[in-house]
Amino acid sequence: MSANSNQKLKLLYVYKMLNEETDAEHGLSMTQILERLAQVGISAERKGIYRDIDVLRSFGFTITTIQHVPVEYTLEHKGMSTAELVLLADAVQSSVFVDEQTSNKLVESICNLAPVHEQEQLKKQVFVNKRIQSQSESVFYKVDAIQEAMRSGCKVAFTYFKYDNAMQRRFLNGGEPFVLTPVRVVLSDGCYYLVTWSDKHECFVRFRVDRMDAVSVSQEPVTQNDAIAGYTLQDFENQVFGVSDGEPKNVRLLVERNAMDMVVDRFGIGLKPRELEDGYAEVSVTVRISPVFFGWIAGTNGAVRIAGPKELVQEYKDWLAALVAAM
Repeated sequence: MSANSNQKLKLLYVYKMLNEETDAEHGLSMTQILERLAQVGISAERKGIYRDIDVLRSFGFTITTIQHVPVEYTLEHKGMSTAELVLLADAVQSSVFVDEQTSNKLVESICNLAPVHEQEQLKKQVFVNKRIQSQSESVFYKVDAIQEAMRSGCKVAFTYFKYDNAMQRRFLNGGEPFVLTPVRVVLSDGCYYLVTWSDKHECFVRFRVDRMDAVSVSQEPVTQNDAIAGYTLQDFENQVFGVSDGEPKNVRLLVERNAMDMVVDRFGIGLKPRELEDGYAEVSVTVRISPVFFGWIAGTNGAVRIAGPKELVQEYKDWLAALVAAM
């Protein structure tokens, strides 16, 4: 190795060790830097390392000193903090649309973004037990194919299935592929959904991506119309009870004082409750009416009730009566 090549590699190794092994609380002393360079066959002097650090600073890296004995050098990281990495890794592991193998790979990659001395601790912090995850190992490949179709201006072709009582896949459309215009990929309730435009029904149709099979880019060009051009995520913003085709309505809820947390968890902190007597409050929300919404109301055990409109109150009562009759 020539002396010139040696010096170029030395600068790169100095950056590499500072990037991987230092942070605001952990640095490397000059002796440690020289020892690590010697381990890769590069001899260096202190003055040369000082010059390398000055070059890195001139390039824009923030290299500071920690006043230990001896003095340690550290590179200021502008990436994510350990706490942010923990949050990101836990979000991956908690996602039902990510299979276990893919989840483990992603978490490993996230952990490797942390400094070396924090990686093991990070791996311990992100373990979550008994999470339900998708059995599909190809969700990301499906999303990639969908996005490729959208980029190329082509429709997407796929078969679609649901599980029957024997946990067997039952393919819709007689097993024949759907060929539809992809409009938007949306993440809702931990699952990916594809919003499509159906020429046959002249409306938007949603599909769970993990239940799509044989996803490919069709040669047929996408449909273009005003409805597709004007599509927004407004429908999804109010769908706090999952993706359903129920009609969105303004609903008034009667909430007991100790139950407001449940309502905030569902609808967010932007609510404007109107205080009533006897410890109750009334809040107005917009939801898509569905059995999931009625089930949530029933699950509050009377702490949250539907106050209006009257026709919705009756619809809820009819739903409860039908449940009782089916028992």
